[in-house]
Amino acid sequence: MKYTSQQDFKHDRQPRTGILLVNLGTPNAPTAAAVRRYLGEFLSDPRVVEIPRLIWWLILNGIVLRFRPKRVAHAYASIWMDGGSPLLVYSRAIADALRARCEAELGGPVLVELAMRYGSPAMRDVLRKMREQQVERLFVLPLYPQYSATTSATVFDALAAELKHWRWLPELRMSMHYHDHPQYIKALAASIRDGFTRHGRPDKLVFSFHGLPERCLHSGDPYYCHCQKTARLVAADLQLEADDWLVSFQSRFGRERWLQPYTNVTLQELARAGTRHVQIVSPGFAADCLETLEELAMQNKEVFLLAGGEKFHYIPALNADPTHIDALYEIVRTQTQGWSIAELDTDQRRATSQRAHEHGAEK
Repeated sequence: MKYTSQQDFKHDRQPRTGILLVNLGTPNAPTAAAVRRYLGEFLSDPRVVEIPRLIWWLILNGIVLRFRPKRVAHAYASIWMDGGSPLLVYSRAIADALRARCEAELGGPVLVELAMRYGSPAMRDVLRKMREQQVERLFVLPLYPQYSATTSATVFDALAAELKHWRWLPELRMSMHYHDHPQYIKALAASIRDGFTRHGRPDKLVFSFHGLPERCLHSGDPYYCHCQKTARLVAADLQLEADDWLVSFQSRFGRERWLQPYTNVTLQELARAGTRHVQIVSPGFAADCLETLEELAMQNKEVFLLAGGEKFHYIPALNADPTHIDALYEIVRTQTQGWSIAELDTDQRRATSQRAHEHGAEK
């Protein structure tokens, strides 16, 4: 094993606390080639697709990456922003807002960075940047409110894969989920109330979460339970009756049975049963992305209206809303308790360097 050395290490350096936000990832451009590269990395992760490797390699390279990128690229093109993919634009806004909050309130040198689990900015590159900036305490916050092995655990995998090459490891803490955090629930409820104010109270509020193969639930993945609890707590905060809301799951892939009920089927059934006004929110996404802006707000709106529905409104993800930043900051504040974040003054740093020099240090 070859360990990475810190060539720029100095004894009088200012140690920093690092906050690493991680989101899923996105293609660099709305093109088939860029989407193919992104999907190739994403779908090659054995935690994401739990199919025997050889069989899945043949399916992925022989079918999926040959036919899916063009269609997905077209979907990305319909929502692409001047700054790039919405997921990247909104995630950067979250990181910028949280950085300003941490710098103002934590009282010391805090570095807040954003990485993507797949694509760029890659976790490996961002972690190395943080090491170069003297991060000795690292808190990793995946922007996945509900835990799943397909999401939060993959962040841990990538983190471990990089850190195993480091000679000097940082103190490490990591959030695995915040699906029932009071501030997160409060932020979601506030965003939904705003939707009610803008568009009127709907006949049905739909909580749509990203789906997983049903076997993940039976194998012990808590994701389904976390989704149900998030929705239940938000509904309670909003004082909704049982018939006012429901939970569904979107974005299924392949022929396997996934978590149910399926969002598109549910919307179709609601419309046919006489539901005229639906509002839909997707609490599993911290930032708006392809699955919310194109799949929910466009595709599923069409499904509902074609089936006889009359009013459909998508309630945006929390993005960089101040209530969301409040929730994330509270998570950071509590998870970093006990860490000394105070900045060393010049005399302290000079004394540290002098003592090291007296003991034979070169720098």
